[in-house]
Amino acid sequence: MAEVERAAYAAADACYGGMVNFLKSGEAKDLTESQLERTVEERIRELARRLIQAHVEERGRGEVVSEVRGSDDVVRERERVHERGLQTIFGEIRVSRVGYGADGAQSLHPLDAELNLPEELYSLEVRRRAAEEAAKQSFDETVTSLERLTGTTVGKRQVEELVQRAAVDFDAFYVLRSAKAQPQQSNGSILVISADGKGVVMLPRDLREATRKAAQKATFKLEKRLTKGEKRDRKRMATVATVYSVGPHERTPEDVVRSMAPHEEALPSPRPRPESKRVWASLERTPKEVIEDAFREASSREPDRKKVWVALVDGSKPQLAILKARARKHKVRLTIVLDVMHVAEYIWDASLVFYPETSKQREEWVSERLLGVLSGRASLVAAGMRRSATRRGLEDSREPVDRCADYLLEYKPYLRYDRYLAKGLPIATGVVEGACRHLICDRMDGGARWSLAGAEAVLRLRSLRSSGDFDEYWTYHEAQEYQRNHLARYAGRKVPSICGRKPRLRRIK
Repeated sequence: MAEVERAAYAAADACYGGMVNFLKSGEAKDLTESQLERTVEERIRELARRLIQAHVEERGRGEVVSEVRGSDDVVRERERVHERGLQTIFGEIRVSRVGYGADGAQSLHPLDAELNLPEELYSLEVRRRAAEEAAKQSFDETVTSLERLTGTTVGKRQVEELVQRAAVDFDAFYVLRSAKAQPQQSNGSILVISADGKGVVMLPRDLREATRKAAQKATFKLEKRLTKGEKRDRKRMATVATVYSVGPHERTPEDVVRSMAPHEEALPSPRPRPESKRVWASLERTPKEVIEDAFREASSREPDRKKVWVALVDGSKPQLAILKARARKHKVRLTIVLDVMHVAEYIWDASLVFYPETSKQREEWVSERLLGVLSGRASLVAAGMRRSATRRGLEDSREPVDRCADYLLEYKPYLRYDRYLAKGLPIATGVVEGACRHLICDRMDGGARWSLAGAEAVLRLRSLRSSGDFDEYWTYHEAQEYQRNHLARYAGRKVPSICGRKPRLRRIK
């Protein structure tokens, strides 16, 4: 056994000796320090590859003494040595292992199960690196980064496939974690749910049916650019959601108005930061499904319903209907708050009916009306701006005023800002809007057309990283790969023990 071990590691010993001799040579002394770092890195990578190769060889070929029975209940009695390649982060190694086969049955390789080898050429660690890089940058840049960081060349198509495989357990991971979750201890007495939508440019085949038909029927005035009001109908809407806890932040309406246009001598007071924030997005799932996931996540954190549950919205009527239905289903007393920034935009638009865009009077008019809304007087503000437009005889240009007034009256049940502020509740959707920018805009607005599978995988991976769950997820993912690729193929979901190894209990999460 000792001779076998020495033979297996001889190549690694030779590689290490060669590296030491090189460092002692005159050639190495002619290099700058940075050149030396790069050269040693390459040699260390090759040493690591040979060490892994030696270790795999030293483990043997995976012979077993007990019968090998597959999940199809067929006993594999025929033994044959098969060799496969495995592309690691240090380079390719070869794995020779015994395959157990039978006529008409797929061969089984116990050593593959022991090593938890994936079906494809690339190791799970290469898959992990590809997933992490693709979550941050384009697939082309990921190819370059992988080659620079690991010396491993992975084609763009292979990167896309690895990324999609890396994200397959996203939903199952969170469902399981929600089912097993213990109530989270956080200082924040407010539990916030918020959702928004953001479009992603898709390949025509992956647009939703209504959007695809609209794109096919669309006609344009110009050949080379869109004119005002024209759309190419190339986007599929992703639903972005967030759940987090936050402490109360009591303010007055005057505080909010000042904070929206802060002066150096009147800076807003520091607000509590969100705690245990999870953000995610999906193109495949409907808004109803994503918001249901948000309620399930919130319920797992706070099953006793002792916190104040708040939903921050942008005024989407379908979203409001979904939130109310989910709140009834989960028996939650939900306070729905309309984003104050959306209200402010309507007021700013209405102000142009009365004042020039850059006038000081316009700014004062907006501040006064916004203060009224924040003080719980939305109806009075709406009526007042209508009367003002009528008295000034602005019938031809008053449409923005009427639109703003209609908006304030229609959403009045969600504009009780005086109560919200007194309780310290948040009144803006900045967290979910930030999630939209980070998850989608920063990665997916580069002009490329996305496939649904590729875009969904990248969104899942970015969501995991943004929520701080990537490492925990990856442990779960590798365990699931073991279940799928190995345990599921054996009778009783039990892999026979390899000769000379004690049976090991695997903890599968």
